Amino acid sequence: MRRCAAVLVLLLASGCASTEDKPPRSSPGAGRSELTVYSGRTEDLIRPIIERFEKQSGIKVKVRYGDTAALASTLLEEGDRSPADVFLAQDAGALGAVSERGLFANLPASVVDRVPQRFRSRDGSWVGLSGRARVAVYNKQQLPDAEVPESALDLTGPKWKGKVGWAPTNGSFQAFVTYLRKLQGDDRARTWLQAMKANEAKAYQNNIAIVKAVAAGEIPIGLVNHYYLLELSREDPSISEKAANKFFSKSPGSLVNVAGAGVLKTSKRRDDAVKLLEFLLSDDGQGYFATKTFEYPLVASVKPDAKLPAIDSIQSPDVDLSDLKDLQGTLALLRETGVL
Repeated sequence: MRRCAAVLVLLLASGCASTEDKPPRSSPGAGRSELTVYSGRTEDLIRPIIERFEKQSGIKVKVRYGDTAALASTLLEEGDRSPADVFLAQDAGALGAVSERGLFANLPASVVDRVPQRFRSRDGSWVGLSGRARVAVYNKQQLPDAEVPESALDLTGPKWKGKVGWAPTNGSFQAFVTYLRKLQGDDRARTWLQAMKANEAKAYQNNIAIVKAVAAGEIPIGLVNHYYLLELSREDPSISEKAANKFFSKSPGSLVNVAGAGVLKTSKRRDDAVKLLEFLLSDDGQGYFATKTFEYPLVASVKPDAKLPAIDSIQSPDVDLSDLKDLQGTLALLRETGVL
């Protein structure tokens, strides 16, 4: 992940030529009979809903799976030579980076009007498909709910020394740091990272590893996205008896980020690409995300899992998700503080 993010940073730094708002006269996608999707979401998650779309629409879809940051860097490198029609990303930052280079086409009202303004780009170049909140997962047997901090910034005290799990190489964690920089400034973000490191926060490879460590009693608390606990509890119900999520109520709150998508300007199958996004934002598509991954559906007519608080009740400051594109600054800060 770190290597992929670094590749993205280098490409962002070097710059890429933007494309005109029309398909090129010839491209690798010309004449293809199938829609090509670059997906930063995993095959086990996306393949079933893609197959449902193929069955309903009659449109064949070819999917290239990979890390979100790596696929974003590939799109920047390919430019108007890319065979991709659609980019599905795990976070808004990658979508913002591709949009900034002018590679996305503007989406029609049939797509953008399905999603609240806070979960799509200002210029209509990408939309969120599902929402995910940053929370603390904690061991209920080791830590009463009343003792769980109301803010991630409160995990730097002596009480938490060596007891907090985090995943510095994970994209969701890095998006949170970018969000903290935008919300409170680089100096405040630097101070928090240094304090967490000095407090011996324990690094894990990803969110799943943190939830498992908390449930096993290895650590009492960790910083993760909300849905991992629900996913693992579906596979092993005993996990929900040992661990629970805490949504932060004090600043900086529980950032609600999105997994989302955009249509490439160079797509020769733009109408079909739009149909895919319309399907993913239909009640059928949104219901899939709500029940398969326990993420928040972003269309009002579809309800989230009953175990989750209402998305509007989550304390997530009004931040423009497009601003989370500054991975370069966040990675530099993580290295400066020795977190990476």
